[in-house]
Amino acid sequence: MALALNWLGYASACLAVAGCAQSVIGAGLIAAFRRSEKRCVARPESPVLPLPPVTVLKPLHGDEPLLEDALRSFCEQDYPEYQIVFGVQRQNDTAISIVRRLATKYPERDITLIIDGTTHGTNRKIANLINMYPSAKHDILVISDSDIHVQRNYLRDVVATLSQPNVGLVTTLYAGLPASSSTVREFAASQINHNFMPGVMMSRLLGRQDCLGATMALTRALLERVGGLGALADHVADDAILGQLVRAHGKTIALAPCMTWTTVAEPTASHMIEHELRWGRTVKNVEPVGYGLSAIQLPLFWSSVVLLCCWPARWALWFFLCVWAVRVLSALMIDRCLGRLSPSVYGLFPLREWLSAAIMVGSARGQRVEWRGQTLHIRRAAPITPPIQPVEPGD
Repeated sequence: MALALNWLGYASACLAVAGCAQSVIGAGLIAAFRRSEKRCVARPESPVLPLPPVTVLKPLHGDEPLLEDALRSFCEQDYPEYQIVFGVQRQNDTAISIVRRLATKYPERDITLIIDGTTHGTNRKIANLINMYPSAKHDILVISDSDIHVQRNYLRDVVATLSQPNVGLVTTLYAGLPASSSTVREFAASQINHNFMPGVMMSRLLGRQDCLGATMALTRALLERVGGLGALADHVADDAILGQLVRAHGKTIALAPCMTWTTVAEPTASHMIEHELRWGRTVKNVEPVGYGLSAIQLPLFWSSVVLLCCWPARWALWFFLCVWAVRVLSALMIDRCLGRLSPSVYGLFPLREWLSAAIMVGSARGQRVEWRGQTLHIRRAAPITPPIQPVEPGD
């Protein structure tokens, strides 16, 4: 028994060291990304001249915390010509008053509101987008979730990235923005900022091209070529499926050089856990191997296993404390890049990582998720792979 515990401790120590390396490298990649973003902002003008008109599609569902702030950031874009199409599915949706208030405040903006409850498939967000799609005036489409906050140069950066050779789809990195300073919301934001974001940057460094739902920008021609929004209507992970379809048609997915923020609004711990379970089950069903390998992002969990297995060896305690220090320093680097520190979370990192490990275990089983009052059953999508006839240049 003691021998088995020792071997488990040594194996966990190796995983913890690998996790620390991933944490440091990921934080460094985020810092480099933010530096490149600042260089892009400092450019005197966009490389894409003249700038083509754009339609932004924003599906809405209710009045979420900070919703008006998020939508306002899209109304204040430094971009010559763009349309914003907002869509809701209920006549009494509380987001309608916010859209109308913004339309009054920004009369110079081309704002369209679609109220249509027609269903298409099981994914209500995609059904909403399908209802909004006929009102889109322009050939460049930017689809963005309701809770996303952006900077004034967002559309310029997205369009410039989309204009690059062989780029078919543009997405953006996003950080968590707590709607308040509650511990639950800081905890949930920590999962995004200190685990998810470094993982995304590491995966891109290793050659992966994932599409993130914060931004999905592409041309109308390419969207229709890959099957249109209808191809996503029965998938919970619509962003991942769209990414697979675009890659299968010979195009790449690029990351725009701009940071976006998603509102973290979970009011209670149970809501946070439910949200993270839904996220985990979705990712597990779309990319099971990658999701399993993401356990390496929990070095404090693995170092606490070392502590339990090798106690009372003094080196195990020092190992645990050193891993904790590395995690805090990496988090500090990321938070400084984001412009906000969250020191209250640093002392709770071991608890955060044990919770994340429990979420991974809970996500391993079950395919049912609750999303905005709707129960969905995630079905494993068959991988979409080439060969598919490549899209012609310009599509």
